[in-house]
Amino acid sequence: MRRILFSLAVGIIELTGAFAQQTAVPQTGRQALLEMFFSKEPGTFVKHLPLATRTALEQSGAMANLQSYSLLMSQMQTQKQNFQTFETGSVLLSGEDPKTSQKVEITVEKDAVRGDRDDIALCFLIYKDGQPQRTPYMPEITFSMKQESQIWKLNEISLTIHLPLADPDLLKAITEGMKKQAAAGAAVAQRTETAPNTGTDEMIQAAMRTILMAEKTYAATYPGVGYTCSLSDLDGFGGGERNEHQAMLINSGLASGKRYGYVFTLSGCGANPATNFQLTAVPSANTAGRKAFCADHSGLIRSANDGNPATCQPTGMAMK
Repeated sequence: MRRILFSLAVGIIELTGAFAQQTAVPQTGRQALLEMFFSKEPGTFVKHLPLATRTALEQSGAMANLQSYSLLMSQMQTQKQNFQTFETGSVLLSGEDPKTSQKVEITVEKDAVRGDRDDIALCFLIYKDGQPQRTPYMPEITFSMKQESQIWKLNEISLTIHLPLADPDLLKAITEGMKKQAAAGAAVAQRTETAPNTGTDEMIQAAMRTILMAEKTYAATYPGVGYTCSLSDLDGFGGGERNEHQAMLINSGLASGKRYGYVFTLSGCGANPATNFQLTAVPSANTAGRKAFCADHSGLIRSANDGNPATCQPTGMAMK
């Protein structure tokens, strides 16, 4: 009797196991995505790559580096972040960095299953001290899973950036950024103009050589004009094609004529085509007491210790 009962029990267990295998719920695309990136089991990342991708990796010799690869899991373990994944619901992942008290949630905006394809669209939410941190830039990543041999494979990744132009946060960020840039530019210009030791002698000479080289190029490009006595003609700012009034040979800062606490001036061009010119670099009112520098079409730079450009060219010391 005991043997009969034992045999009957074994039979029931075997039938129950077989029935359970036949009625097992298949893995969803979302579950496959979580397994691919967050499973601690080796080989799960590669398991959910398309066959064509795996073949290419094997042929290139890169497959060995991916056998036990789970990117997000490795990163979060390294950073010692606490996180939790969810196979259902509106949240896919919730993680928190204990060092910064910053919490990140990855939410599921769309999970559209169509036959053997599952498009999972994800968005990111950031919390600081329990408060959501709004950002005008709203990235959305879509993982397109596709079944291959009854296994969900990551077939495609799409990234979409939503930029709502009327969003108050975006407009505030843009205007504040522009104000900061304008303030920084004004501060630089003020320092350039007023600081007595803004530029060294070597920096002044380097700026002069830039202008001298630009003049040579300008005269060769526009032989009907020759040299120019307008720094703005050498300017590199603006759109459209290069022309004799916008040769794009020097930057706008130098073309303004004020740099490193000096005032740069071109003169003596004469009639068209101009075959001569003179270049002077004179200390501004706030840098009085420094040398004056001068040069002409020959390219030789001279300096006058008295800061007077009138004495620089005829009696100034030639610079090497």
